[in-house]
Amino acid sequence: MTIETLELIELDGRTFASADQLPAIEWPPCVLSERPHTTLTLKDDDLFLLTDTLGNIGGCMENDRSSSMGLFCCDTRFLSRLELQIEGRSPILLSSTADKGFFLSVLCANPQIDDRIRAESIGIKRELVLNGGLFEEIEVSNYTTNTVSFEISLSFDADFKDLFDIRGYGREKHGQLLRLLPPDFAATDQSEAAVMDSLLKPAAKPSELTLAYKGLDSSLMESRIYFVHQQPDVVKGFTAIWQLTIGSHETLKLGYRLQMFNNNNAISVVSAPVTLSQAKAAELMEEQTWQQQVTRIRSDKSTFNQIIERAEQDIYLLRQSFGKGKALSAGVPWFSTLFGRDSIIAASQVLMLDPQIARETLIILAQYQGKRDDEWRDEQPGKILHEIRFGEMARCQEIPHTPYYGTVDATPLWLMLYAEYFAWTADRETRDQLWSNALAAMDWIDRNCKETGYLSYLRTSKRGLANQGWKDSGDCIINRRGQLAEGAIALCEVQAYVYAAKIRLAQIARMKKRIDLADRWEEEARDLKNRFNDDFWMEDQDFCALALDGDGKPVDSITSNPGHCLNLGILTPEKAYSVAERLRAPDMFNGWGIRTLSSLSPAYNPMGYHIGSVWPHDNALTAIGLRSLGLIDQALEVAKGILDMTKRQPYQRPPELFCGYDRIEDNAPVQYPVACSPQAWATGSVFQLIQMIVNLVPDAPGNYLRIIDPALPESINYLSLQNLRVGPTLLDLEFERSGSSTACRVSKKRGNLRVVIEA
Repeated sequence: MTIETLELIELDGRTFASADQLPAIEWPPCVLSERPHTTLTLKDDDLFLLTDTLGNIGGCMENDRSSSMGLFCCDTRFLSRLELQIEGRSPILLSSTADKGFFLSVLCANPQIDDRIRAESIGIKRELVLNGGLFEEIEVSNYTTNTVSFEISLSFDADFKDLFDIRGYGREKHGQLLRLLPPDFAATDQSEAAVMDSLLKPAAKPSELTLAYKGLDSSLMESRIYFVHQQPDVVKGFTAIWQLTIGSHETLKLGYRLQMFNNNNAISVVSAPVTLSQAKAAELMEEQTWQQQVTRIRSDKSTFNQIIERAEQDIYLLRQSFGKGKALSAGVPWFSTLFGRDSIIAASQVLMLDPQIARETLIILAQYQGKRDDEWRDEQPGKILHEIRFGEMARCQEIPHTPYYGTVDATPLWLMLYAEYFAWTADRETRDQLWSNALAAMDWIDRNCKETGYLSYLRTSKRGLANQGWKDSGDCIINRRGQLAEGAIALCEVQAYVYAAKIRLAQIARMKKRIDLADRWEEEARDLKNRFNDDFWMEDQDFCALALDGDGKPVDSITSNPGHCLNLGILTPEKAYSVAERLRAPDMFNGWGIRTLSSLSPAYNPMGYHIGSVWPHDNALTAIGLRSLGLIDQALEVAKGILDMTKRQPYQRPPELFCGYDRIEDNAPVQYPVACSPQAWATGSVFQLIQMIVNLVPDAPGNYLRIIDPALPESINYLSLQNLRVGPTLLDLEFERSGSSTACRVSKKRGNLRVVIEA
């Protein structure tokens, strides 16, 4: 260790020592593919935590599987090591669970400790809770017949890395890791040697420990750890050590709370309580309050109910504050923030569950709607954002996510959600509040369609995305020979979104007495449909092209993208049926779901992110389309595959995606190594599939609800929807299957909504 000079930093009356005097800090690349499946995940608003099954975070070592673990807030890792040891060794895991999503519990025991304490005679119970901070309590119990003495330690560290840095984007420069000096240290009265001695020697009976970092933007970030129940006997570096003596069948309790700060201000939007029990009670109360307000969906099958209950809980967990409202963050760990496309699609999927999510998503995204031309951020007036980030790399303009607008589909999808939300709620106040945003969004679409007649994308930001549809990886827009398409890309599903947006906005325009806009948009939609069926249709394959390239030529691979078009009306009926049939061929449907790319393609890879994998949300959108064509059995087959897959997942939670290998009897679906879980539109797919099954068509402005030919699958005999909200009316609906038919009845109604059941 070489210590050269001493630099003290004063901020808000607190003194810090620069990490320049401590061992060199390495910033190893952390490879995404090394994230193991055996992690526990917690989420609370803008916080999330990833640990191993012991509740530990092993530290970010180069090429280590724990490199993506940690405690994160605002795209920053505030804890990169959290390691419980007994006598310097890892405990023996007995069981662990993160079933509730915002707290985890671990039961473990001691290994053999010399000849003093036999293995598995000391019980250790850990409980970790997120609520505006991290809380942990550790109960240590002696199950021997004698009094025993041993050492328990907790090692902490924080690298304060930006999430993009962890994901491998790489940074040439970093800020400084800092060590908070003891509170009673006076810099003016001490020599440099005394300062360093104070930094490095063990501190006896400390009540708190602070990890800190000064960013390149001069932000001071801190993880402040406050010990509770029993102060450690000594702290060596960042390791707290307790020397415990416990009588036979006696239990001792240790613990701490960790709070995160940026420039001395709490960084989480959630106000942290003082104790773990308060944190848990606050979370449970908030969740219970939310669940009482949303639709309750249950069936006569316990396995299906487990999937529904998990999905309800995950939707609650994924709600994240952005300003005064909450939208669904896209997924943990990599996408725990506001997205345009993801948040919109997920909000649409759960309109039946909680229309308030859609309202707040629309309002939040409208606040960030593009206002100027900015090539660095791919921003244009009227455009809806792709992604926003709050970490150091965003603050230092190393990435354009402040916010970044590189998405071609979020804007028409926002318009579709705007119309869908109104159909469910008849909320005229929100409709009128966002009308100018809707006009700006439509103007953006029209300006960008002017040259070719189609909405396309071409990256302008040097650090932006090359592909800007929902399949946004770099290798997915390919032709039948597996070659990458070039130039401005016009995706098939995006044109369907534009078509649906114009049709649906025209209806709202008529309600607002804007007949000129309604007539124009309807005419433009008809023209788009005619051109689309000519330009995108591949006669030799009797299928819809993935896209048109920069020369206007079809990108002629067989993909899942045209499945998004089925429910939106842009395809002629005969072409829609051809697409529906082709998607269910063996090279596309693997038994669990529809692949993103045909297995006959030379570019097919069952492990590829968008070139052969299966995505639940992609399948749910296609299932809705099959249903709209009257292909009920085919839609139920797709739903069955996705639900069967979900049953086999940890916690019955659908992942972001899974591998495209064929379904083999008695074999589980093959997991994708780094799929987000929980993930918003995968979770939302559960509700979208239920929506497909019962086939609700709301028209709250017209004060009626149509239920068209509901069809429970063979595995379910009974399904109930309680507290379903359509406009101001609350409904309880019951569906019961008898043979091949499903009956529906209204068991309770609070309001004057007309319910029309059509068989």
